[in-house]
Formats: sequence, structure tokens, C-alpha cells
Amino acid sequence: TELDPGYIKGYIPGVRENGGQYTHAAQWVVLALTRLGRGDEAMELFHMLNPINHTRTNADLVCYKTEPYAVAGDVYDHPEHRGRGGWTWYTGSAGWLYRVAIEGILGLRRRGATFEVAPCIPLSWPGFSIEWRFGGSKYLIEVENNDPHYVEVTLAELDAKPVDSRAIPLVDDGAEHRLRIVLGAPATIERA
Repeated sequence: TELDPGYIKGYIPGVRENGGQYTHAAQWVVLALTRLGRGDEAMELFHMLNPINHTRTNADLVCYKTEPYAVAGDVYDHPEHRGRGGWTWYTGSAGWLYRVAIEGILGLRRRGATFEVAPCIPLSWPGFSIEWRFGGSKYLIEVENNDPHYVEVTLAELDAKPVDSRAIPLVDDGAEHRLRIVLGAPATIERA
């Protein structure tokens, strides 16, 4: 083209930002889906980005050409290189994939002296657990999905006492703390 979009024009079509999978942007799409409450779609895209899923067979590995344990910064779509990963170990994509998994899908987010658990999981998940160390403390987090049609937090208990799931106290007291989160249908608002 006569138009100059910048450095992207230097890549052949289907490579990196020029029509390939640009992993940073793809992960932000997954994170956006979790913020919209679309757990099934988010998980489907997460699996597509997960490098282990690009190397399940010898043929996949030969095509991908990068490590199955390192997130590729991009995956090519050029016909001669379709499915090949690039820029591993030289990308912030690994950090973003971790954040998408922990903060977006599992919903664990630290907020200074508190943290929240606001999952956006696939409807088929009955729940999950997290063991999280904070300094000398251990938080054992159990999430139960009681209604597979909703994933709103309906109950949060820290050490068997009610707590706000958006502001759970985070303390380094060397103790073991149990957090129970129950997902279900949102409470209905009574109207007069």
C-alpha cells in the first residue's frame, strides 16, 4: 500500500502485528471477556493461547517450533509459516497470560491491604481451589459454583465469618486462613 502504517509494514503479511496472532493484544481480549462475565469464551481463547496446546503432537511441535513452556509473543499466519511461534523469552506476553489466568479467570486480585476473589470461570466448572502464600500466612481459597448459569459471588466467608469478597483482609500473621467463596444466581431486587 502507499499508506505507511509504520514499522508494521516491515513485516510480511501474516507475521507479528501484520495479520498474525499478536499475543499481547489477544490476551487483552481474553481479559476483557472475563470483565464482561463471559467465562466460556474466555477459557476457550485462553486454551488457544496456551503454548502447551500448540505442542500436543510431534506434528504440532514441528509446526510451532518454539518451547511448549514459553509463551510466544506472536504466532504466524503467513501460508509458509502458519502456526509458527516467535519471540519467546523476549515478550511480556508470559506475564499477561499469567495475569489473565489468575486475575481474570480465577478472579484473585490483590488490592493493597486487601484482596478480592471475583472469578469468571466456564459454566461447566463446579469450582476450584487456590493455595496462596502471603508472607508467612497461607490462604486456602475454595470456590464453589452452585449454579452453572451464574458466576456471581453470593457468599464469602473468611475463617467461617462473613466478609466482603471485594475487600478481604490480607494479613501476614503466619496463620492459615480459610476463604470460602460461593458462586450462584444474583440476588433479586424486590420492587414495590
